[in-house]
Amino acid sequence: MKKISLLLLSAFTFTGIYAQDITDALRYSQNEPQGTARFRALSGAFGALGGDMSAVGLNPAGSVVFSHSNITVTGSNANVKNETLYFNEYTNTNDSNFSINQGGATLIFDNRNSYSKWNKFAMSFNYERTSNFNNFWNARGLNTNDDGNFSNSIASYFYDYADGQRLADISAINGESIDRAYREIGNQFGYGNQQAFLGYESFILDPEFDDDDNTTYFSNVAAGNFYHDYTYVATGYNGKMTFNFATQFEDKLSLGLNLNSHFINYERTTALLEDNNNTGSVVNHINFRNSLLTTGAGFSFQLGGIYNITPDLRVGLIYDSPTWYSIDEETTQYISTERDVSGVPTTQIVDPRIINVLPRYQLQTPSKITASLAYIIAKRGLISFDYSNQNLANTEFGPTYDPYFMDQNAFIQNSLTNVSTYRVGAEYRVIDLLSLRGGYRYEDSPYKDGVTVSDLSGYSFGIGLNFGNTKLDFTYDQANRSYQNNLYNLNGGGSPFASIDRKNQNFTISLGFSI
Repeated sequence: MKKISLLLLSAFTFTGIYAQDITDALRYSQNEPQGTARFRALSGAFGALGGDMSAVGLNPAGSVVFSHSNITVTGSNANVKNETLYFNEYTNTNDSNFSINQGGATLIFDNRNSYSKWNKFAMSFNYERTSNFNNFWNARGLNTNDDGNFSNSIASYFYDYADGQRLADISAINGESIDRAYREIGNQFGYGNQQAFLGYESFILDPEFDDDDNTTYFSNVAAGNFYHDYTYVATGYNGKMTFNFATQFEDKLSLGLNLNSHFINYERTTALLEDNNNTGSVVNHINFRNSLLTTGAGFSFQLGGIYNITPDLRVGLIYDSPTWYSIDEETTQYISTERDVSGVPTTQIVDPRIINVLPRYQLQTPSKITASLAYIIAKRGLISFDYSNQNLANTEFGPTYDPYFMDQNAFIQNSLTNVSTYRVGAEYRVIDLLSLRGGYRYEDSPYKDGVTVSDLSGYSFGIGLNFGNTKLDFTYDQANRSYQNNLYNLNGGGSPFASIDRKNQNFTISLGFSI
């Protein structure tokens, strides 16, 4: 219960609603080797090569390596396989989707001034997906971490948010609708109080005293074992538009600049079903659903160079600036419970049907340095190596003066680390028509513990068909990585997690034209 006078008094204050955490920071700070089939066939080891539209997105000096103006379009079928382990029960899921993930053009201009040593210029425009967020996994199993309380139940999530809060600030006034109470509590007190509200109104929690000033609660879910069925479904991508300019000096040195416009579109829905038949439990079934919609826009720039030490040996150096994002998020929530009331099964549904529009926030991703080396073998083949370094501990939410973001940034600095990425690729032209390609990449874990997200390893191979002014490329690539995903976040940590072995497989086709 909540007194009307308290509602009117608190209407003049506003507490921000927050849901951002380290997983969001990491999601938008890392890129995958997306793009053209040839680029992916060499596992993205193109920093000293150029002459490919996706290579332009890696090293802006790469556009001037084209001998002729070029147009390339790429489509890819992405397949994600997840093997999930949750308390000795394995679950396998498989999800596929096709998309056009690259399209761009490079215009080459020869300098006809015979007295100038700058012999060529290039301008490019390219669209490319840099990350694919489509993912689906399911975790099922009997959670047996019984330590004498209900910490292995989703009830502990709501209890943590309710503990210490006044009952008046997490409950509806008599006669007030669920949706209005949920909205008002969010506007006045924030995200945490909304979670406590869901726990209270669904009868997961009860107050020790039925009084507005009560701040202690007990759970209607008794300690014991809990069967969990958790579903995670995500769609979306991170993409960028690149505007490129490059020039070449005496067939020796190529220099380039990229101006990048980034955009985020990410949707996620999670559903946790929990069942128990523990002695003393009033609530025996919980269905808790959350949805998130994220949109964002950002800017970055790149500087790059390629130097021909000899006609066959090239080195490249690339600087990627931080990406400065502005991000908007919307969330929706739903919970239902089943409980025993005097021997009668009773269902309680709390469906506010309210979209929480979270305050816009900023995210600055870390800068990155890439060094490259490539060797051309008798004009019939090549081998290329790229090394990149990025300190993900420098990822930063903003505004930085906000106390919540200060805590999150400190957690990021303590949890994430410096990441090195190694990529190697090779190509051999069997005949003028046919080329064979392959590549390998390895990436360090972004976490200091090396366990929350493991190291990544992947390989690729492909073929290229050259019909003169038209090129057709095909590639298969795959990467493997392991994850530990929390089913829900507890204020003090320690929520149950599922171990996931993920395999990403891609079949890519590119069509290019010289003009």
